[in-house]
Amino acid sequence: MEQLTQRLLNDFQHNFPLNSLPFEKIARDLNTTTDTVLRELKQLQEKGAVSRVGPVFRPNTVGVSTLAASAVPVTELETIAAIINQFPQVNHNYEREHHYNLWFVVTATDHQDLEQTLKRIEAKTGYPILVLPLLRDYHIDLGFRMRLDEQSSIKVMAELPTCQHEETLPDRTQDAEDLIEVIQGGIPLVARPYQAIAQRLGCSERSVIEQLNSMINSGVIKRLGVVVRHHELGYRANAMVVWNVPDARVDQLGEQLGRQDCVTLCYQRPRLLPQWPFNLFCMVHGSDRKDVIDCINRMIDGLGLETIEHDVLFSGRRFKQRGARYRVRN
Repeated sequence: MEQLTQRLLNDFQHNFPLNSLPFEKIARDLNTTTDTVLRELKQLQEKGAVSRVGPVFRPNTVGVSTLAASAVPVTELETIAAIINQFPQVNHNYEREHHYNLWFVVTATDHQDLEQTLKRIEAKTGYPILVLPLLRDYHIDLGFRMRLDEQSSIKVMAELPTCQHEETLPDRTQDAEDLIEVIQGGIPLVARPYQAIAQRLGCSERSVIEQLNSMINSGVIKRLGVVVRHHELGYRANAMVVWNVPDARVDQLGEQLGRQDCVTLCYQRPRLLPQWPFNLFCMVHGSDRKDVIDCINRMIDGLGLETIEHDVLFSGRRFKQRGARYRVRN
């Protein structure tokens, strides 16, 4: 990649400027022009390397969501995946190497809407669903960081996890709800994006910036910036590693796993016995399958996990991947 492209992808996944001309600020940092920055981001979106420029919301703060899975005959997998993809509440849908081979994420405005959506998916597909809601997060969506000085090997630059699951978030106003609906798919790639958002909402640009700043400070927005798509940037292999951890050790191991350099997500979800004994999940990304396996082995050896039951679910086909839609209008 050219240096400009690399820095756009690497340096602006977090702490996106909150001023009237954010892309001008980025252009100054990169010693280029606003038009160049906007053109490059639009091209990266068209190529699929960038999903959007916008917020990543902390789970279950602007709506509710759950991870779900079904066991589907291989011959029907594409058909069932296509049925599930028709639901706007589904934002991720992957094949994984396991008896439960179709994994998807469902978001909704509230628990009742979520439950109804899951029932409708079951009814349309004809297959039962494992429902595995988030219980605690140890390391979630802090971005894919690239080392610019190591062109030959892509490596996740891990950040210390911020465990905020005990925190109580403030109630949001209707203005904030309207803002979430407008920006959930990303901010517009124009010179003054917050002004464009304000015009849609019928408020001031300053008000939009202040609301975004408030949601970041309160933890509703985990990060604001460039949201990349890992596969297109060289993370060709990834696996969901699930662990059957004694309940008394979940927090300890969750924090430890979240600090590993190749772990991009780590969270606790419920067991569903007898079919699903695992309660701790982490996502491992690497340049290839061997890279992922090597990381898992290092974790097992380094953290003394030899006696902990686990399974490795490598990702296969990606049937759907986009930002969550927390506010879906009928």
